[in-house]
Amino acid sequence: MADTISIFFVGDIVGDAGLEMANTFLPSLITKYNADFVIANAENSHEGFGTNRKIIKNLLELGVDVVTGGDHSFDKWKVFDYMREHDHILRPLNYPKGNAGLGFSIFPLKKDESIKVGVLNIQGRTFMKAIDDPFSAAEWALEKIREETQIIFVDFHAEATAEKISMGWHIDGKASVLAGTHTHIQTNDARILPEGLGYITDAGMTGSFDSCIGMDKKVAIKRFMTGVHQKYKQAKGNNQLSGVYAKVDVGSGKCVHIEPVTYPGLNNSIQG
Repeated sequence: MADTISIFFVGDIVGDAGLEMANTFLPSLITKYNADFVIANAENSHEGFGTNRKIIKNLLELGVDVVTGGDHSFDKWKVFDYMREHDHILRPLNYPKGNAGLGFSIFPLKKDESIKVGVLNIQGRTFMKAIDDPFSAAEWALEKIREETQIIFVDFHAEATAEKISMGWHIDGKASVLAGTHTHIQTNDARILPEGLGYITDAGMTGSFDSCIGMDKKVAIKRFMTGVHQKYKQAKGNNQLSGVYAKVDVGSGKCVHIEPVTYPGLNNSIQG
């Protein structure tokens, strides 16, 4: 059995530009980082809002093990049946009961099925939809997951940085890695908290960087200047893939290394 496993996380895939980056570069990045387990947030992958079966299957073919979501997970209703049938597509756990899909699941490594990875998807409430408490939902889910494995990755889809770091401190020692998503801007605060949680406030996005968080910048500026709703459209140009690479101790479930990834671009490494 390996002493550590490598986890690669792809930050919010936004529209066609994000899918192009994933299809072009993700397989080689999986090889570069020798990733044992791959997670991708794809809640913005279909035209910038939601996802669909074709996209999920495409990501699985690229080497992704599980797809996570967020506040746009339910934008495309045709994916609901697929979400009900499969555990490799997650949506935030703390939506009210009765919604399609799962909020967490546990997966054996392809190369060593004796090693399992738990993945939890939760969503914040500050400046977002009024849904159930993510903190109590995380407590409940982590207790369940830890009955089977100590290796747990959390995608916390939230707007407020304070809510994200509060969650990090709250689950330090109970999970392996927490990567924030939703704001689409990669933060420079990757670190390992005292009890072994690898943490980053936001993993960034995969898509066009000549944009306003993946959407056409002219439309976004007009929305802010007029105060009136304008229909967003996907942006193009200067495409980047952003995410997180982490190594986790198999025995303890503690993170021993975490670093933000931007490709093409510069990578900053933080060693614990």
